[in-house]
Amino acid sequence: MKDVQSQRDTREIPLQKVGIKNLLYPIKVLDRENRFQSTVATVNMYVNLPKEFRGTHMSRFIEVLERHKNTMAIHNIERILEEMRETFNASTSHIELRFPYFLKKRAPVTGIKSYMNYTCALIGTKTEESFDLVVEVQVPIHNLCPCSKEISERGAHNQRGMAKISVRMKKLVWFEELIEMAEASASAPVFSLLKREDEKFVTEGAYDNPKFVEDTARDIALLLKKDPRITWYRVEVENFESIHNHNAYACVEETNGI
Repeated sequence: MKDVQSQRDTREIPLQKVGIKNLLYPIKVLDRENRFQSTVATVNMYVNLPKEFRGTHMSRFIEVLERHKNTMAIHNIERILEEMRETFNASTSHIELRFPYFLKKRAPVTGIKSYMNYTCALIGTKTEESFDLVVEVQVPIHNLCPCSKEISERGAHNQRGMAKISVRMKKLVWFEELIEMAEASASAPVFSLLKREDEKFVTEGAYDNPKFVEDTARDIALLLKKDPRITWYRVEVENFESIHNHNAYACVEETNGI
C-alpha cells in the first residue's frame, strides 16, 4: 500500500509539532494511598516533522499510548517520549496528559467521606540531549475577602477559586502533596459533601482566615520554596468573585535556589 505520509515535500518548511490532540484515553497514574488510580486523560502527543516529509503516521501515536496506558507514572514519561522519538525518527517529542484525579476526603466535623476531584497534568518534552517534565495540579479553594471583612459590620463576601500549581522536580512530589499545599494556603478547602455542622466549621474557619488571591499565591510559594525536591514552580490563583463582574488573579514563578 502506498505510503503517502512519507512522500517527499518540496516546500522546505519543517514543522515543530505534528500529532494528535484532545484524545480521550483510559490510563493509570500513581496514587499515594492506593498505588495506582484509573482515570481518563485528555491526551496531546506531538513530534517534530523534518522539511522533507509530507506528513506523519498518526496511528503510531495511539500504538505508543496503548503500550503504556497502564504505566503513566512520572518516572515513565521520559521512556514514553523516547519511544515516540524512535518510532517517528524525530529529534523532539512532546506529550500532554490532563486528567481528573480523585481523593476521598473527610468532612471536618462529621467525618463523612466523599470523593473530591482535581485536574492534574503531566507535560513532557524530550530531545536527544534533554528531558523536561512539568507536573500540574488545579485545586478548587475557598477564599474570604479581608477587605470586605474589615469594612463590613455583618459578614464578608466569599468566593470559590482555583489554585493552579506547576512544578519541575528532581525527586517525586505526589499530586496529593501539591493539593495539600494549595488547600492549606486558602481561607478554607472545598468539599463535595458537608453536613450542617461541617458547613458551620468551614464558613467560620474561613471568616477567621481571610485571604486575598495575593495571600494565597504567596503562601503556596513559601511552601514550594521550602521543598528541596522542587527546582521550579509557577503558582496561579484565581478567585471567581461573588460581588464583582471580574475575577481576581495572582501569579508567581520562580526557580528554586535562585
